[in-house]
Amino acid sequence: MSEVITIDKNKVKSSFALAVNSYDELATLQRKVGLKLLQDFSGESDSYPMVDIGCGTGFITQQLIDRGAVGQLIAIDIALSMVQKTKMKMGCFQNVQYICADAEFMPIENHSIHTVFSNLALQWCQNLTAVFSGFNKMLKKDGRLRFSTFGPSTLQELKLAWSEVDDYTHVNEFYSADNLQHFLKCAGFKDIQIETKSYLSHYATVIDLMRELKGIGAHNVLSKRNRKTTSKASMQAMISAYEREAGRGEISATYEILFVSARVG
Repeated sequence: MSEVITIDKNKVKSSFALAVNSYDELATLQRKVGLKLLQDFSGESDSYPMVDIGCGTGFITQQLIDRGAVGQLIAIDIALSMVQKTKMKMGCFQNVQYICADAEFMPIENHSIHTVFSNLALQWCQNLTAVFSGFNKMLKKDGRLRFSTFGPSTLQELKLAWSEVDDYTHVNEFYSADNLQHFLKCAGFKDIQIETKSYLSHYATVIDLMRELKGIGAHNVLSKRNRKTTSKASMQAMISAYEREAGRGEISATYEILFVSARVG
């Protein structure tokens, strides 16, 4: 994708704040992706803290603690209710700090972090070059960045179904591996490795898919979305198009995940 993806950050914050009570029940994919992101991480003893950006309800935070040898850990999320949920779960751990902040405006000192983790959160950022430049500054020499994010093929079936109804953008758009490589290089990172993996989720109905997206706070947050309420007729037309393409039985949805690792130059 050549054009810049514009995000409504207020919509991002409110969407995830509202999803706090339904998130854990519905975030199966997020947990699966998070475990893969951490697959070859065994814990590294270091005097510098680690950061979990987009901590949500604390799944990655808990996993990092369980792997031990973490030292200090900072859990950060743009939605205050998510930070509060994580703190409620992790309150017994004295080595965890909790901060409500936007990844694009990190309140972290320069060269004070040894590893930045982020699981399916950075796709909600507006300016990734600025985000990665900020990460570069706060990481110590040879510090690592490890994150997962959605790729452009995510929800391609839903996009196709909506394209048969109108010309509005109903589904979030995401950057490609080439885009991320460019943003990271511009921000001064090196040893960039990107792995792409597709996950296929199945649903009994299109409505079940839509409910899940809303329940995890992942519905459309693009600035150029149609801000009028979608009519029942348009929604039904999209559902019919989706079901027609899927054929009989359950429907499926593709999630393209990019797993990224990079080191401070």
